[in-house]
Parts: sequence; C-alpha cells; structure tokens
Amino acid sequence: MKEIGVGLIGTGLWGAMHARTYATIPGVKLLGVADIDEGRAQKLAGEYGARAYRSHRELLEDDSIAAVSVVTPDFAHEEILIDAARAGKHILAEKPLATSVEACERILAAVESAGVSLMVDFHARWSPPLHKAWQAIRDGEIGAPQHVYYRLNDRIFVPTEMLSWAGRSTVLWFVGSHAIDTVRWLLNDEVARVYAVSGRRVLKARGVDTPDYFQTTLEFRSGATAVIENSWILPNTVPNIVDVKCEVVGERGALYVDQSHNRAIEKYTESEGVYPDVFVLPSIYGVQQGFAAESIRYFAECVREGRTPMVTGRDGLEATKVICAIEESVRTRQPVELLT
Repeated sequence: MKEIGVGLIGTGLWGAMHARTYATIPGVKLLGVADIDEGRAQKLAGEYGARAYRSHRELLEDDSIAAVSVVTPDFAHEEILIDAARAGKHILAEKPLATSVEACERILAAVESAGVSLMVDFHARWSPPLHKAWQAIRDGEIGAPQHVYYRLNDRIFVPTEMLSWAGRSTVLWFVGSHAIDTVRWLLNDEVARVYAVSGRRVLKARGVDTPDYFQTTLEFRSGATAVIENSWILPNTVPNIVDVKCEVVGERGALYVDQSHNRAIEKYTESEGVYPDVFVLPSIYGVQQGFAAESIRYFAECVREGRTPMVTGRDGLEATKVICAIEESVRTRQPVELLT
C-alpha cells in the first residue's frame, strides 16, 4: 500500500481529532504539525512522532508531505489554503471554506491552477442517520421533498468557554455552514432565495459580541423550502453539547432524524444526566470512531488513490454564498435572491 505523508495546520480541539484519526489510517503518516502556538504544536507533534513547525509555510516546504488538514479558525483559512495549493499539497479544509465569496473564489482559482484536490470537511454527509435519509430520498421513498426543518445548535459553553475566538465569528459560520451543506446535499438542489432573522442579547451581555442565533428560511430552485435554526445559547444543562434534529417531508412520506438526543444511551450520575455521543466522535478501545473521523479517512483514501473527493471546494463556495446572503438579509430585514 502506498504511504502518504500528511501535515496538520491548527492544533485546537478539532485539530487534535484530525491527528488522532490520521494515526488510525493504514498507509497514512502524520509527519508535520504547525500552529502559531509553538508549544501546542510541539506537544501534539510529540504524541505522534511528527515534526513541529512554527508556521504553516515552514510545514508546506516539506516535500514528504503530500496533503494537509487546515483546522484553523474560520476567519484564518484563505491565506493558508492558497499557500497550501501553491505548494502542491492536497487539502482537507475545515468548514467554512472562507468567510467571503471573493475569498472562496481566490482559493478555488489557486487550487485549479495548482492541479491539487480540495475537500471541505462537511462531515455530516457521513452521518449514518442522515445518510439513511439521503438514501431514502434518492430512492424516491418519500417522493419529491417539499419542506425541511434542520436544527443544529450548541450549548452556550461553546462560545463562552470552548472557543477563544467566538467574538470574531458567528454560530452561522461555525455550525450553520454544516446545516446549509447538509440540506443542499439532502435535496440535491441549490438555494435561490433566503430570508433570515437573528438575535444579539445573551452573549453580548456576557462580553462575547456575536449573535446568539439565526433562524433562516431557504427557498430552493425546485420549489422546496427549508427552515434552519442555528443557536449557541442553549443552557449547559442540556444533556448533549450539540442538538441536531432534521425533518424532511415529501409528497408521499416523511423522515425524522435525531442524532444527538436519540437516547441510544443515557447516563445519570449524582451530578449530571447526559446522552453520550454515539455518532460524531465516539472512541472505541482507544480508536477514534464516528462520522467526523470517517470524512477524514475518506479524504486520505482519495489522496492515496488519486480520486476527486465528492465534497469539493465548489460545495464550500455555495455554502459561503448562502451565509453571506443570510447576513445581508439580517442586515436589511429583507429577502435576498442568490445569483444563479
């Protein structure tokens, strides 16, 4: 089996998960880790026998590295992704691809010019229950989808404690990008029109100047509609850090997905009651499992086999177009048409 060397740029919570996953893939070797926090890069690199770098550019100079995961905050993607493409590296970019349409287009131009692969890590496409829903729609079991409800929310822990940079982002970029791509994928359709509202009170009062939530209506080219809810002010007593629900109503049937509060397992102790994660990032006998890891494994397989990933930079561009339209709708309090 051909071995490929990979590099990791960004060593936060999710970057560490990329490292754990690469360590479980046969024929893949994590060779380099870069982070602006040199101590954190050295610590993570040491756990996997990799080399630590002070900057992403130093890592990209390593010819033994064929592909990189870019797992930096969403506002710090463009420069790194363009540099990686120009260095001839295949790229797995965490969502969103970038936070402006123009930045996405510059990234795609660099990728096309370099002839490398770019996959955006919209890992919900590997979720077992969501994939079952996708397959049922593809097989025509519920007829043509008519309307969708998709909820992807976080506990308030995320913007107030987990992310040091929440004030430089929004819940729309952080998890809404996943929700938008998931609905696009389920419907196999593109958004034609958006209308959205947002609230900004709870987090601002806690010193984090970012919106609390977005509620968005999407109209698709087919005539189907979707309502998407993204909030990160759920109380920390909610038994799962993420709340995910999806409903798809078709001409002849309906699908209901609950992948966070499904009660596959419930745990109650003297101090808390929780529903442990069984889909996203469970660890089984010390090995990283779950659909968030499966998308990374899929990317590595594509690089090793020379295949184009099924989720490309174009998907990242479309999600960013929709988010920018949502932001405009919130500002103007008017519906916004997307250019075809």
